[in-house]
Amino acid sequence: MKNRFGIVLLTAAAFIVFQAAFVNARTPISPPPAAITLSVDATEAPRKLFHARMTIPVSPGPLTLVYPKWIPGEHGPTGPIVNLAGLKLTAGGKSVPWRRDDVDMYAFHLEVPPGAKELEVALDFLSPTFAGGFTAGASTTSHLAIVTWNQLLLYPEGSNISDVTFKANLHLPAGWKFGTSLPVAGQSASKVEFAPVSLERLVDSPVLAGEYFLVIPLAANPPNEIDIAADNRADLEISAELTTTLKRVVSEATSLFGATHYEHYHFLLTLSDHTAHFGLEHHESNDSRVPERALLEPALRDVALGVLPHEFVHSWNGKYRRPAGLATTNYQEPMKGELLWVYEGLTQYLGNLLAARSGLWTPQQYRDHLAEIAADLDHRPGRLWRPLIDTTIAAQVLYGAPGEWNSSRRGVDFYDEGWLIWLDTDTKIRELTGGKRSLDDFCKRFHGAPSTPPMVKTYVFEDVVAALNDVAPFDWRTFLLTRLNTMDFHAPLGGIERGGWKLAYEPTPSGFLKDLEQVREGIEMGYSIGLRLNEDGSIADVIEGLAAAKAGIGPGMKILACNGKAYSAEVLRDSVKATTDPKQRRIDLLIDNEGQVATYQLTYGEGEKYPVLERDQSKGDTLSKIIAPLTWSR
Repeated sequence: MKNRFGIVLLTAAAFIVFQAAFVNARTPISPPPAAITLSVDATEAPRKLFHARMTIPVSPGPLTLVYPKWIPGEHGPTGPIVNLAGLKLTAGGKSVPWRRDDVDMYAFHLEVPPGAKELEVALDFLSPTFAGGFTAGASTTSHLAIVTWNQLLLYPEGSNISDVTFKANLHLPAGWKFGTSLPVAGQSASKVEFAPVSLERLVDSPVLAGEYFLVIPLAANPPNEIDIAADNRADLEISAELTTTLKRVVSEATSLFGATHYEHYHFLLTLSDHTAHFGLEHHESNDSRVPERALLEPALRDVALGVLPHEFVHSWNGKYRRPAGLATTNYQEPMKGELLWVYEGLTQYLGNLLAARSGLWTPQQYRDHLAEIAADLDHRPGRLWRPLIDTTIAAQVLYGAPGEWNSSRRGVDFYDEGWLIWLDTDTKIRELTGGKRSLDDFCKRFHGAPSTPPMVKTYVFEDVVAALNDVAPFDWRTFLLTRLNTMDFHAPLGGIERGGWKLAYEPTPSGFLKDLEQVREGIEMGYSIGLRLNEDGSIADVIEGLAAAKAGIGPGMKILACNGKAYSAEVLRDSVKATTDPKQRRIDLLIDNEGQVATYQLTYGEGEKYPVLERDQSKGDTLSKIIAPLTWSR
């Protein structure tokens, strides 16, 4: 157990305490290193520009400063070094030359001049406008901004981030409010002074700020709240019903784990169509960015708000309990992602479980979500060459992979396939124990009591196996390794089937799939003719082995017409639907392939196919028991 925030007191034997006191009485204690001060001017955030000024205690001689590279939660070397600008170093009022390392683009070498005790660092961060890239994506608008500290600082190479102290302050645009888990030391007008914290805690504590801002308490002990910033005041009109549901997310989570590992928690929710959309976990907060009207429109709520319980679960699974390969001592050390099927996969399972248990999703919505991901993973020919474990090891490159050929490449499948694997695990525990135990018991053992302030407790694969065996003795090692290393074409659907349901297909899309198409502006025909399209008819992906691929169609092409009619989603769906008639099993698609227009002929005869979970009456309905609330009645 490692104290990474420096706020957990470990009790020792009395003799050791006495002995330490005796030694310290005779041996001078070196004072802790002086804090690095960091002043961030965010008053120009609306024009996508941040200014940072640092004062770093130094000694004369060679020094290397580094820009954070491997960002926690992003699982890769995603530090946006390309957006660092205006770097200037001075000591005693005189400029200090620097030189970037020839190999490591994140390192800057310099010589601290004789007599210098402090180094002044000035830099700017050019906040991007593109949507992707996690926190390196769009993070500001004219009305709000997310301050991500790792983008705004340098620190001495080789430092342990839990040992370096930063004292930060932030200057916001006039009238803006803010939310953060950082302790506030003082505030005047638009300037906020934060209490000194470790570099680790600083980077783990982003600030959400904005002109239109709402704070809603969610729980009292320990305190939980949701801080919401929006581009329009009207988007903050959250219903009483949704507020109650978010309070249930907290109560269901604390009941699931049986303990907390934070002193207070902030859901930092950004409502904007002009920022990147994703969620990023922190120990006492989460940075969740969703479309502007996600609190108001049912389709957006269904698709987007599941990010909140997912990121909340990470406070236990990912921040408190963390794979040893992801618990590095600084932001330059490469992370190893082999256990991301636990870090992210278990979180995907538990986050969606909380969405159902809290009422954020209805039981039908939960089943619709589950059916969609099960069908998607069951239509990935990439499974024949890449096992799931390789998607975890290669996560650092797969996060940036393009969308085309995703079914053949496989992406970060450990999220959704992790949902299937941990559902498989949960139902197996229930089967082994006659329903007396479940994955809830594993969570209480692995993530639960006693409650603590933020800290990190690392684990390896064998620790997961041991904890499962404590709950229900079984050959969990083989059970898990088989699912991680298989190259079977079909997804692991054992949990769905053991839960009393089975994956099936119907000729009409589920409510969730309709919402998904609306929000993502796409057309899902992957389970019939093997095409996934954008709203304008351009082809996003083609599933090998199905009708479209057999006809020679590939990603990047664009459908202009279908069976002699100008393309629309309705025209294509009608043509696919008509193929149940043996006389209409040919579909002619007029396609533009980078300026070359030609007709492609598809042969198909099964009509529209959309995934659904169908009840298996020969088995008990374990799935419904799993998603039943713990703290309230529907």
